[in-house]
Amino acid sequence: MARQTARQNKQRAKTDGAGWEAGRIMRRPLALASLALLLSMGIAQAAPPPLRIGLAAPLTGPDAGFGQGMQAGAEQAIADINRGGGVNGQKLQLVVQDDAGDPKQGAVVAKTFAADGVMLVIGHLNSGVSAVALPIYEEAGIIAVTPGATWAPLTARGAWNLFRLCGSDAQQGQVAGDWLAERYPGKPVAIINDKSSFGRGLADEVARVLKTRGGREALFEGISRGDREFSGLVARMKGAKVDAVYFGGASTEAAFLVRALRDAGFNGRFVGSDGILDKDFEKLAGSGAEGTVMTLAPEPRKLPESKDRKATPLRSPEAEMFAARTYAAVEVLKGGIEAAKSTEARRVADSLHSGKPLRTLIGEVAFDAKGDLAKPPYGLVVWRRTPDGRIDYAGNAVSP
Repeated sequence: MARQTARQNKQRAKTDGAGWEAGRIMRRPLALASLALLLSMGIAQAAPPPLRIGLAAPLTGPDAGFGQGMQAGAEQAIADINRGGGVNGQKLQLVVQDDAGDPKQGAVVAKTFAADGVMLVIGHLNSGVSAVALPIYEEAGIIAVTPGATWAPLTARGAWNLFRLCGSDAQQGQVAGDWLAERYPGKPVAIINDKSSFGRGLADEVARVLKTRGGREALFEGISRGDREFSGLVARMKGAKVDAVYFGGASTEAAFLVRALRDAGFNGRFVGSDGILDKDFEKLAGSGAEGTVMTLAPEPRKLPESKDRKATPLRSPEAEMFAARTYAAVEVLKGGIEAAKSTEARRVADSLHSGKPLRTLIGEVAFDAKGDLAKPPYGLVVWRRTPDGRIDYAGNAVSP
């Protein structure tokens, strides 16, 4: 009986062992699959989240064309950088907000970025919007790189977090004021602006330079955006017998003003800023556009060719300019992060304030202690009639 029990136990052991072995073999694929799943989950968890970059631009409103250029530039820059591996191995993600070119909406956009933890922002385009948004960004620890806000006081107090990829009104106005003082010494000059922070800032700087250099300001007046009838203003300029008119402001008002002046028989020089760089200036000003002098940064750069770029036509040379500057703004943030070896905003800002040049689509750029471009880019061009009958400024440099 004992021997039979022993044989039964031995047989049961063999059976159990075979069953265990079969179970082990059956469990092996499951174990391997589980291991593979865990490994894949580990790899997914190890990938860093994308670094979010905010874009604050006027995608609606009167400056929507320029805002769309900004969006096109930002989208392509981020796509190109991500295709190259990102920044320090971290991919970029664009977060877009529409400020409509309105200061109240700009404040909402700035607070939204702060609440969402977006620490790097490109924008705003308009100086008035930037003036409202900047304190919000500063308090929240957000860097802002503007491709178009030119109002000089924005950087005057040296905020740690603002960088400007365009010249300031003071830098542009200096060029125009110097030219007017040299070309019209002691002669009456009218200075007009469209009451925007951009236009008024330019006009104030031209007036300051003219006065400093002994020039003669015969008239200083403002008009409103949307004005089309200037007979009273033209009469006052005729009464002052002005030899030149400086206009600080946007293209449409400049075109209607120069047309009214020419229709009234004014033959003097009309001088504007890059605010008149628009495809409609020649059409609206007519033959009066010929001879207009304009302060201008180097020719707008076109975005690099990219198979991923959406086929969105940019409606004006200025939209092309802002697309290129916004592309460059993404490159500036990338360069600052790489130099700082950090995405922490203050460390990135410190690296940008170092003055080290960064290579971008619009050339090498470097910033001074206030966040302005170390080398302002402005020169002078004149609108002239071309052999095919158009009036254009391209390639028509004016001696300072």
